[in-house]
Amino acid sequence: MPTEIGRDEVRRLAAEGAQIVDVLAREEYEESHLPGAISLPLGELDRESAGRLLRKDRAVVVYCWDSR
Repeated sequence: MPTEIGRDEVRRLAAEGAQIVDVLAREEYEESHLPGAISLPLGELDRESAGRLLRKDRAVVVYCWDSR
């Protein structure tokens, strides 16, 4: 179930091996993304693209930053 978390929790989860997923468009991902983040643009997210997640047994943190 999705849960909103803060920066400290993201850091903790990442340190524990969580997969960090950036859902912005590829161009925006290329401009700026968190270290180690996987690019899965929201507009392209489907069962097949979600299969790119490396490990099914690790937490997944999905984020999107929109400055508009």
